[in-house]
Amino acid sequence: MTLLRKTFLNNSPLVKRTIIALLLMVVGNGVIGLESTDPGLASVLKNAAAEADSFDNAYDAEVWLVSKDPSLAKIIPDRQTRLDLLRLIHKEASRAGLQPEIVLALIEVESHFNQYAVSSAGAQGMMQVMPFWKGEIGRPDDNLIHTPTNLRYGCTNLKYYLDSEKGRLADALARYNGSYGQYWYAERVLDAWTENWK
Repeated sequence: MTLLRKTFLNNSPLVKRTIIALLLMVVGNGVIGLESTDPGLASVLKNAAAEADSFDNAYDAEVWLVSKDPSLAKIIPDRQTRLDLLRLIHKEASRAGLQPEIVLALIEVESHFNQYAVSSAGAQGMMQVMPFWKGEIGRPDDNLIHTPTNLRYGCTNLKYYLDSEKGRLADALARYNGSYGQYWYAERVLDAWTENWK
């Protein structure tokens, strides 16, 4: 446990707020690329962290959201939309037992965070889920363009493949993409993870 985290967890709410404010000032001054001129950032981030129920505490939520926001800002310009999406991805990945950063990388490769993406094979949404799954599980009316639904399907599928492959991520990613035995897709996802989400 880092000294900052120990200090945060072992102090009063006033000290905790001070630590968060200092962290936001450091981040806001460009250490990891956020703007310092937006007075609403702290409020938006605080609200997003408070609504993020897949984190152990608000501190972890704020640190994670702050660290991932700059990469997603290159793709999604609206800050509130980004924070809501990051929170949702973290929740669904955590629910499935996946690293949220791998899910972010997979989404970048699959759809570039376009919830309306449809592939030539008919895969839909951010995680490019095939519609036949709706029939397989008896939920024909599910909307795979609806981001929470898409993430639930996609994360569940990836976790199943990861378990089937005994934790071998490259093989699980190849199964997810339908290119089992080849590693070009896994390499693309892992490259995106290394460059943007690690």
